[in-house]
Amino acid sequence: MSLFDFKDADQFKEKCGYTIDGLWYPRVTKILEIKSKPALYYYYGEAKSYKAAQEATELSAKEGTLVHETIQKLLIGEHPPIDQSIRPAVEAAMKFVEEHGIQFDAAYIEKRICNKDSRYAGTIDAIALINGQLGVLDIKTSQAIYRDYNLQTSAYMAALVPEIKNLNTRWIFRIDQNKTCFRCNATLRPKGGREKIRRGNHVLCHENDHDWGPLTGVPELKEMPFWKADFEAFLGAKKLWEWENENWLKKIRYC
Repeated sequence: MSLFDFKDADQFKEKCGYTIDGLWYPRVTKILEIKSKPALYYYYGEAKSYKAAQEATELSAKEGTLVHETIQKLLIGEHPPIDQSIRPAVEAAMKFVEEHGIQFDAAYIEKRICNKDSRYAGTIDAIALINGQLGVLDIKTSQAIYRDYNLQTSAYMAALVPEIKNLNTRWIFRIDQNKTCFRCNATLRPKGGREKIRRGNHVLCHENDHDWGPLTGVPELKEMPFWKADFEAFLGAKKLWEWENENWLKKIRYC
């Protein structure tokens, strides 16, 4: 939603931020929409049409939200029903958590936070303890771990470090699922109803000649320990976002 898409100041406040203790703060993920996303542009460019790309993106987002919500409930000890469409991803993720001894604090799962000094807010997925290190853990259901995630997690780190003194790192926990061809080792990723095929180690089979295995969960954990330079970049993005939305911010007396 751009500068011209809001019908009034109330909708701008609702879509772009949170009110905490009577004060409004712009949301981290909304701020980062100001940044160019080449991978997303490439995806839209190779789609059959803008409408088809948008429908697939919306479906993919719904699947991602379902994975997030299911895993977060499991992490706090609830037993939600697991939709069959995401069961491989969820089960693989929980098995990974158990095998690696990852510990979570239920009080910091899906927790809203804010940085009053730098004036922004957000919702973290989790705080985790991994191999003796305490850090922010952000769950993603994307097909890769993108550098953009550094900006988002650095904002969370900056907001939480004053509160949690031994917080010293951050991770992206990517959760995906795909099928593997028994013949050529290619993979098929069906997320969003768009079957994306990637070449394996062998010569790729003909288009309709793949012998796909079952849908299998694919967990990936990546640590990003150095966050302060990323936070400076985040503040730069925030400054640009404020410039872009200056008129709305004046209307809500953000200054």
